[in-house]
Amino acid sequence: MKSKAHKWRITLVPVAAVMLLASSPSRAESQLAPDLAAAKTALAKYADPIVAIQNGYFSTLSCVDFSADVKEGDIVYPKGAMGVHFLNMANVGPKLDPEKPQILLYEPVGDKLVLTGAEWFMPVEVAGGTAPSIFGKTLYGPMDGHEPIMPKAARHYDLHVWFYKDNPNGIFVSTNSAVKCPVGASYTHDLAKHH
Repeated sequence: MKSKAHKWRITLVPVAAVMLLASSPSRAESQLAPDLAAAKTALAKYADPIVAIQNGYFSTLSCVDFSADVKEGDIVYPKGAMGVHFLNMANVGPKLDPEKPQILLYEPVGDKLVLTGAEWFMPVEVAGGTAPSIFGKTLYGPMDGHEPIMPKAARHYDLHVWFYKDNPNGIFVSTNSAVKCPVGASYTHDLAKHH
């Protein structure tokens, strides 16, 4: 007959393993390059959208959705969403700063906006003929503006980085299949229908 202590060890080992997994960083977090990890930490304050507004970010009032895969030139937008964009025009310029993205990305969840990531954005005119880069990645583009949210003539480069909501397709993929826009909401814009 096994001792009571032995039975406790058998029970506690799986519990301890679950607790260890729950408290350890996710695989995606632990594998972030140091520059990405630093940016993620610096931008975490924007989990509160009011802090974003106080720092010059303003909502575009649209939840950008892609109900189907879209290919635009060399750029592929897998089915998913980008969410609600908060834009800071003061951060638009010829230099990209890891701690000052031009756009913050939020997902509407109930009556709250949940920070999911950030986007580095540069108009073609500002880029000076060279595709900009940050985090060792060249921004996608040049691409037309995303009508009806942005005029088609607003050609630009951009790079989405999904810091706070894992993207099944990859941290730098423009759309995130785990992000949802409210179906039927007047502020949800399905860009797959405009391509």
